[in-house]
Amino acid sequence: MATDAPQGRLSGLVAIVTGAGSSGPGIGNGRATAILFAREGARVVLVDRVAERAEETLDLIRQEGGEARVVAADVTSDSDCARALDQALASYGRVDILDNNVGIGVAGSVVQVSEADWDRVMATNVKSIMLMSKHVVPAVARGGGGSIINISSTSALRPRGLTAYSASKGAVIALTRAMAVDHAAESVRVNCIVPGPVYTPMVSRGMTPQRRAARVAAVPLRSEGTAWDVAWAAVYLASKESRWVTGISLVVDGGLSLSGPNR
Repeated sequence: MATDAPQGRLSGLVAIVTGAGSSGPGIGNGRATAILFAREGARVVLVDRVAERAEETLDLIRQEGGEARVVAADVTSDSDCARALDQALASYGRVDILDNNVGIGVAGSVVQVSEADWDRVMATNVKSIMLMSKHVVPAVARGGGGSIINISSTSALRPRGLTAYSASKGAVIALTRAMAVDHAAESVRVNCIVPGPVYTPMVSRGMTPQRRAARVAAVPLRSEGTAWDVAWAAVYLASKESRWVTGISLVVDGGLSLSGPNR
């Protein structure tokens, strides 16, 4: 999947990917998306709170002859989001694509979660999208339009004991739909990817072999999703192939959200 021959689907475009590093060794959703965007011809601005993580992604892109640069930024900060856009424009002169990829989660119900954890999840998973989009959407519109891609989760559709996370990812879906309506007249398309339990560095922490096998068994396609599956969905939504698609929630979960609770 990750090695399909590039077709130049994003040639001449500039993309910002937030959360472009990986939280551990391997390939997370943001890193995979940035790599595929670059393979398809985009120049990519790699935004991450931890510069070293984004630098690793940059090295992978450059090894393949791609063009990218790193911006260290906290996307829950308005000033950092504005600076990320300014540096993208200074480097490449335009922005056509924004992939809002950062996300965290905590376990527990509303009875169990602390106020601080609730606020932190909402700031990271929802406020960050609002702040980055607040700055980037006008730039995309000035360039004639483009694509905003937000990342939700099947936890918004099928809650599983991560109430703050589920609520935040449900808000991402609603925010996507609202933005799609707000900015359609500016030719800015806004869509959402809803990943299932893909296996990434963030997920792998504390994951036992038994739990991992159970996750695979619960998926109707009986296979494990990876960050590349999410990234290919992002390539489609970023490209002209989806020119008449806006406001959707594209579920990428092997059919998990269609199966019953006993699976």
